[in-house]
Amino acid sequence: MNPELLQLLTTMRMPYGKYKGRILCDLPEPYLVWYHSKGFPDGKLGMLLHTLYEIKLNGLEYLLKPLRK
Repeated sequence: MNPELLQLLTTMRMPYGKYKGRILCDLPEPYLVWYHSKGFPDGKLGMLLHTLYEIKLNGLEYLLKPLRK
């Protein structure tokens, strides 16, 4: 797991949509499941959302806690 990706998940904000402005790691799991079923967006944001989906799906949120400020 790339530590830079984990850091981005705890600092980058959702740029649009229902949860615009929310830090990515604070997005609710049902929202990520919805994206998983509909398809993640292209590019860096899609990769981050997919990574966050996998983290939450596998119960690995504890990896993000030390990175939160």
